Parts: sequence; C-alpha cells; structure tokens
Amino acid sequence: MSKQSNDWSLVIEPKQSLLDINLKEIWRYRDLVMLLVKRDFVAFYKQTVLGPLWFAIQPILTTAVYVLLFNRVANISTEGAPPILFQMAGITCWMYFSEVLLKTSDTFITNASIFGKVYFPRIVIPVSIVLSSMIRLGIQLALFFCVWAYYYFFTDSNVQVTWAALLFPVLIVLMGLQGLGLGILISSLTSKYRDLKYLLTFGIQLLQFTTTVAYPLSAATGNARDLIGYHPFTAILETFRFGFLGSGQFYSGFFIYSVIMTFVFLIAGILVFNRVEKTFMDTV
Repeated sequence: MSKQSNDWSLVIEPKQSLLDINLKEIWRYRDLVMLLVKRDFVAFYKQTVLGPLWFAIQPILTTAVYVLLFNRVANISTEGAPPILFQMAGITCWMYFSEVLLKTSDTFITNASIFGKVYFPRIVIPVSIVLSSMIRLGIQLALFFCVWAYYYFFTDSNVQVTWAALLFPVLIVLMGLQGLGLGILISSLTSKYRDLKYLLTFGIQLLQFTTTVAYPLSAATGNARDLIGYHPFTAILETFRFGFLGSGQFYSGFFIYSVIMTFVFLIAGILVFNRVEKTFMDTV
C-alpha cells in the first residue's frame, strides 16, 4: 500500500473561534467572488426590456414622489438645497444600504443547494452582494452627480461643496458594512425562522422613515431629534448632504456613534453567522 502524500493543495479546518475570518482564504476565492458579482448584476437585467436603465429609473421615480409629498405637499425644508438633489441624495444612499441588507439576509436560504454540494468560504456570498450592489450604486451616483453638476454650474441654487465631501469613500464603506453586518445577522435567523424574511421586506420600507432619507435632522425637535440622530444611518445621510450640497451640518457625535455601531453590527453578524454556518444545513 503506497504512502499517501501530506502535501495537500487545500486543507479544510474548523473555525477556532466565532470571530474567525480567514482573509487569505477569501482572497484565494476572489475569482468566485467576481463570478458571483457578475451573476448578480447580469441576472437583474438579462430578461428586462430596459436593462441597466432600471437602476436609474427607480431613483428618478422615487425622487419625484418624495419631492411631491414631502417638499410640495408637506412643505418640509431642505435647508436651502434644491429639493430634487436633497431627495435624490437620501434615496441613493438608502437604496444601496437596503439592497445589501435584503440580499444578504437571504444568504442561507437562497444558496442552500450550493452550500450542500461544494466547499468555499460561506462569507464569500455576502461579500459578493456588497460588491455587486456597488455597481448599482455607481450608476445611481453617476445620475446624482449629473443632476448635481447642472444645479452647481448652470443655476443660481445654493449648492456648495464642503470639506465633508472628502469623507465620501468612508461613507460608502460604512453603508456597505452596515448592510452587511445586519444582513448576515438576520440571515442566520431566517435560516430557522422563514417568516422573518417577509417581516424584513415590510419593515425596511418603514425603517427609512426613522432616519433622514426624506427630511433633514433639523426638522425634528426634542426627544425625536435625539432618537433620529442616533439612528446609525442618519449621520451618513447628513454628512453626505453636507459634503455635496452644503445643507445641514456635520454632526461629529452622531458620526462617531454611527462608526461604532457599524462595527458592532459587523462583529455581531460575523459571530452569529459563523455559529449558524456549522449547522444550518440541518434547518434549511
């Protein structure tokens, strides 16, 4: 009987702790990540008439509705910014966060058949969702900056660029990590409790009104202002608008709180995700 070689090309070992994330292994599977990113993007528009244009149509229609309801009918202030830009800024940021959250929350259920057949780091799926959603975000940001350029260069509107615009890459990362952390946390629960998926779809539509997607933080007063300000997404929206529109102000306290909560969500999500990953095939 020949002696077997111990020079294995791949060694699969159990995680040593619930916070064990092998970044080298994720990098080794980067081709799979890119394949999943391409699949998610192409699958969205492959059988549609307008294709990627839907990425732009959705924020345009939503912006029109929000401007009509919140700025024309309810007459809510935009702190000097053009209503179209004000609403489009909030909608663009929120759509990226909500898409990452919704898609990652379905990780175990949607990919159960793949997980049961072949090995790869399970965290690769949520990571690919964050990256594929960035493509949609890029298209919507391009639309936003086209409208922004029109108001900035060709109108007399009070649109200003402030130092906070330098935090733009940080804001993108915070949006993605918040959606990722909460998404994988919820995905660990939906693998056992399927009805949470439907509750989340409904709840996220209501959740956007607890933060400043459609109105400025200055519109709230008293205890309501503090509650809205400590929503982890509020500081991201306010900083983005302050940076590129000059509306509102930079809330340093709320921003630091948002950064802290982002990593709390991410760590909690990884802890629960790694724990459920070991036994989820028995419940899915």
